[in-house]
Amino acid sequence: QVQLVESGGGLVQPGGSLRLSCVASRRIVSINAMGWYRQAPGKQRELVAVLRSGGSINYADSVKGRFTISRGDASNTVYLQMNNLTPDDTALYYCNVRALPYTYWGQGTQVTVSS
Repeated sequence: QVQLVESGGGLVQPGGSLRLSCVASRRIVSINAMGWYRQAPGKQRELVAVLRSGGSINYADSVKGRFTISRGDASNTVYLQMNNLTPDDTALYYCNVRALPYTYWGQGTQVTVSS
């Protein structure tokens, strides 16, 4: 059983930065995509950023130019660098790994942007 563990969330002031990390408990074979989702209170979970095995990357329009997804040297690690955070970025952030037919989710790390 693969577990994804996120870290790096916290409370930050508007305009600040955070770096989220996601580490898998063991090497995952044949990863199709690694990504980050978020869910704010009362809202549906939404895609923030995804990095596919071929190297393509997609971002939600709301985070383009501010967030950067990257994969660590260890193939089971993915990061999300978040800059110029706003209160609208407040949410529980989830790591997601797809290695079809399997999909793995982390438990989430809370990001709160508030002054």
